[in-house]
Formats: sequence, C-alpha cells, structure tokens
Amino acid sequence: MRQSRIYSPQSLVSTETVELTGQAGHYLARVLRLSPGDPVILFNGDGWEYEAEVLEVQGRCVIVRLGQSRQMGNESPLKITLVQAISRGERMDYSLQKATELGVHRIQPVNSQRVEVRLDEKRKAKRLAHWQAVVISACEQSGRAVVPEVLQPCSLNDWLAVTDLSPSLILDPGAEMKLSAFSDVTQAMSLLVGPEGGFTKSELEHAKALGVKAVSLGPRVLRTETAGPVAIALLQAIAGDF
Repeated sequence: MRQSRIYSPQSLVSTETVELTGQAGHYLARVLRLSPGDPVILFNGDGWEYEAEVLEVQGRCVIVRLGQSRQMGNESPLKITLVQAISRGERMDYSLQKATELGVHRIQPVNSQRVEVRLDEKRKAKRLAHWQAVVISACEQSGRAVVPEVLQPCSLNDWLAVTDLSPSLILDPGAEMKLSAFSDVTQAMSLLVGPEGGFTKSELEHAKALGVKAVSLGPRVLRTETAGPVAIALLQAIAGDF
C-alpha cells in the first residue's frame, strides 16, 4: 500500500515524536483512519522526507514517531516564477496545482485589466491561504519536499515596476516566436500568463518595452489554466528536466 505523504510545518529534525493536529490530524485519523503501527511520510518544506509510524490516535490528533530521513533531490533545475493572472475558483486552483506538480519555484498572482476577480483585503487573505493549501496538497501528491511560496497578489504594473525582468517571458498568442523555439533558458526565469481573454495590447506593449520577451504556444489558444503548465513543461523540456 502506498504510504501517505503529509505536510507539517513544524521542525522535524532532532525530535522523536510529532503531534499532528488540524487538517493533517483530521485527514490521518478520520479520512484514512490510520491506527497505531501504520506508516506515514512527513515533510515540512526543507527538501527532506521523514519516515514515521503512528503511535496514538486521539480524536483528530495523531502522534507519530519519526524514523529515517532522506533528501529528495527531485526539484527542477529551473527556478520558474509563475506570474499568473487571477482566474475564478477552480481554474486558479488548477493552474497552481499543475504548476506545483511540474516543479514551479514560486507563484505570483496578479491582477490585470481583464481579470474579473476583485479581492478586498479580507478576501485576499482568505484566497492566499487557500492557494497555499492547494500548493501543499500538490506537493503531497507529487513527491515534492520543497513547497513553492504563493506571494501576496499585486497588480501586473506593480510587479513589472519592482521586479528584475531579465529573463522574463510573457505568453502572447500573436507573438512571432514560439516558446518551443526559445533557447535562452537560464536557471531563474519568470513566466507571465494572462487571464481569460489574455493580456490587453497595452499590457503586452508595456511589458515588452521593459524587456519581457513575448512568446506563443502555437496556433491554438489555450485556456489560462492550461497555458501556464504547458509553458512550464516546455521550458523544463528545453532545460533537460524531462
């Protein structure tokens, strides 16, 4: 039986037992219904996995004993920052989930002119926590032991104003260069993906004037939740990750 991988933010070094509560404890105790003696794998984002064995189950609290640890070493050689225009509900979740599975390094949600989702401060904090949970769940599933950070949402213009833009790519269906023909792949890159309806002409021109390279994904227009993962996979293939 495949062992469950569970994220726990607490330190897992130089300790014998760990108490899992909250969502992790609920999942192990009430969903998986683990019992004393059952194995589980923990990770906290430091790049290591920690084998563990259930000692006690107390309601929604699960106490485990830590065993051997191992460094995973399965991170992508590319440190890609996905600059993703915010989309609605499950579409944004899909973008973040698949980007994480593929090995994205960091995620920056942005508002652009055609973004239909507008978040006040209260909703912004709630969505940020939700997005980080989506990323953690994707790490649990994909075997990653490093958790990509989801940054505070900001406007596209604000991101362009404060970011070192070399090298950065922006997806544009009308661009002359296809991403598959792009060869200047470096270790750290930023990838800008527009919302449903894409970036506006003025946004594209502004980004390109600042040195962002416009590339296309071919003759078909992909949905916003599809475009990011496809572009990440192409970049990683060019870099030899696949």
